[in-house]
Amino acid sequence: MDLSFSTEQLQIQSLARELAQKELAPKAAEIDRTSAFPRDSLKKLAEAGLMGMGIPKDFGGSKSDSVSYVLAVEELAKACPSTAMILTDHIDISHATVVGGNEDTKKQYLPALAKGESLGTLAGTEPGSGSNVFNVEMSARADGDHYLVNGTKSFVTSGEEADVYVTVVRTNLEQPGPMGESILLIEKGSPGFSFGTGYERMGFRGTSPRELIFEDCRVPKANLLGAEGGFMMIMSAISGGMMLGAAAISLGIAQIATEASIKYAKERLQPAQPLTAYQAVKFMLVDMSIAVDAARAMLYQAAGALDSAAPGPPLGCFKAKIFTTEMAVEVTNKALQIHGGTGYCCDLPIERYFRDARGVPIHTQPTEMLKDFTAIFLLA
Repeated sequence: MDLSFSTEQLQIQSLARELAQKELAPKAAEIDRTSAFPRDSLKKLAEAGLMGMGIPKDFGGSKSDSVSYVLAVEELAKACPSTAMILTDHIDISHATVVGGNEDTKKQYLPALAKGESLGTLAGTEPGSGSNVFNVEMSARADGDHYLVNGTKSFVTSGEEADVYVTVVRTNLEQPGPMGESILLIEKGSPGFSFGTGYERMGFRGTSPRELIFEDCRVPKANLLGAEGGFMMIMSAISGGMMLGAAAISLGIAQIATEASIKYAKERLQPAQPLTAYQAVKFMLVDMSIAVDAARAMLYQAAGALDSAAPGPPLGCFKAKIFTTEMAVEVTNKALQIHGGTGYCCDLPIERYFRDARGVPIHTQPTEMLKDFTAIFLLA
């Protein structure tokens, strides 16, 4: 497959890199230390059109292809993974609205999402079923031209900071599994919608994760994405992009950790010669570089294939997410080892890279669950 980039793709990559280094990187350590939500950074991304990457231009977006999306997210994640994660969730729900929303819903929500005037996120995880979206307990009962939604969502990125929540609900209590599930667009401030526990994460500390509580929350039926029981249709359409976003975050973290390790190993004297004089260190650096390059090739190929793929499960995206997220954990672990006690302290960003990298195999879809899902199609 041709992995060369178009002029437009390179321009988006360059734009994201410039924003990342100028606006995101200087704030990343403070955001991590204080768990501050990166409002100013998101505003800069919105001004550059990056918040609208999942939205057609007819609705005010800057719709780009999957390769451009991956290139941009990778650059942002090198600087501030928390901001990159907030952005990917925003783009995921924008895409879901594009795919499943009726014309009025699109006109109502997409322009504000595209401009960054409204922030979106995905609410799927629950206290009882975790990230297993095939076993959702939150109910949505028809009541005239509304649904009454009851239940709790947990670990929701952008928590109380978001304005629009693409929420997985069970509209058919008699139908187990995904066939009884639907997706609703729920606005902050809806009657019966409140916020519960905030979480202190090990990594991605700027993402403001929070519990969402719904008690007879009234949601217009017009906010249903797709049809009742149409959960799988929407998720099938957006799952490839979701996996690519998560993988691109991991790739960015692994790349910056590798670069930092090479620089440190060249400069650190132990006792009177640089770490690069030691074969064990050199081998670790080579292994890290090879792993990053392999993951990048796999991810870029999956992104390119997604835009031209026939309908069906985007297995390449699933595989890229699994491989890249696991790779980032291994690479940042090696980076921590190379930096030794200095890297284990908070003075350098290495320990933050490791903490953030460790979270991505859990985010979006846990690795084991995604492997199980991938195996269904691989072994069919």
